[in-house]
Amino acid sequence: MSDNSFGRLLRVTTFGESHGPAIGCVVDGCPPGIALAPEDFRRDLDRRATGKTRHTSARREADDIEILSGVYEGVTTGTPIGLLIRNTDARSQDYSRIAEQFRPGHADYTYWQKYGIRDPRGGGRSSARETTMRVAAGVIAKKWLAERHGVRIQGWLSQLGTVTPAATDLGVVEGNPFFWPDAAQVPELEAYMDALRKSGDSVGARVDVVAEGVPPGWGAPIYGKLDAELAAALMSINAVKGVEIGDGFASVAQTGSEHRDVASPAGFESNHAGGVLGGISSGQDLRCSVAFKPTSSLRLPTDGVDIHGNVVEIVTTGRHDPCVGIRAIPICEAMVALVLMDQAMRHRAQCGDVGDVAPRIPAKKR
Repeated sequence: MSDNSFGRLLRVTTFGESHGPAIGCVVDGCPPGIALAPEDFRRDLDRRATGKTRHTSARREADDIEILSGVYEGVTTGTPIGLLIRNTDARSQDYSRIAEQFRPGHADYTYWQKYGIRDPRGGGRSSARETTMRVAAGVIAKKWLAERHGVRIQGWLSQLGTVTPAATDLGVVEGNPFFWPDAAQVPELEAYMDALRKSGDSVGARVDVVAEGVPPGWGAPIYGKLDAELAAALMSINAVKGVEIGDGFASVAQTGSEHRDVASPAGFESNHAGGVLGGISSGQDLRCSVAFKPTSSLRLPTDGVDIHGNVVEIVTTGRHDPCVGIRAIPICEAMVALVLMDQAMRHRAQCGDVGDVAPRIPAKKR
């Protein structure tokens, strides 16, 4: 299997399977001098982890990070950083029944067609377990971006099935299990998910991510556009079926006079473009939205096909999320952070001598 790496100057390679002995990643190109310890990874790994509430998969992994290389006396050295997490709660027997079946909506059939073999245990390499290492690598990128450029990245759930927030207060996002920006709606979401789980079905979700403090100038036309690389990175996450930058598809119904982000010395009057103009950051807040499909692993029976071409009844057992979007917030944040750090390093490599260019338009109109 190829294409397990992404990024240019900051390059991340992940490895491992859902039910293998371990998962891991190598972060290559990370600058030296960044303070880094295992405890730095705990918060974001816990935010992504299963088994924390009844609304996610019951699988409970310790997700203890091991730093294998690239750090000496608590500081990055500039050499490749090796990170490893042991799998401790895999139940491969849950997948014995479907080892010769193609589950609808999964990568079973496409992996079979591409490689002529597949690991049926938890989806193998196609499992969302792989995203744990993206979150780990993203911790490094978030840390560097905050310390060197004051960039802050925050994600939240902006839609769960048909439910949308009645209000948006990002200050309450980390205080509930749904990363939801309206605390008053949490009981409604609890009831919604309880009923969904009881029915054996699943639902999709939308995740919004904002990066504040991104300076103007990151990104490169034509084939290194910041928004294009963000879209590709976010689309690479399991179960993602759509990505919007700024207003995204809502731009279709807007007029040009409405959509254009008029600027003055006092600042930009709007941010329909999502902080990217011509593939280059404008200094405004970077805004992304990500659409996640409903989980395909269902205990509701359906007809399907096995590896012999026979029609069979398929029931997916095991531990699965009724909505994968709930745990996707730190994953989306990580991918945005990794793209931004890579773009920042590439900008510095080519245009580091340019310096600040006047005039600098404020991100928002004062």
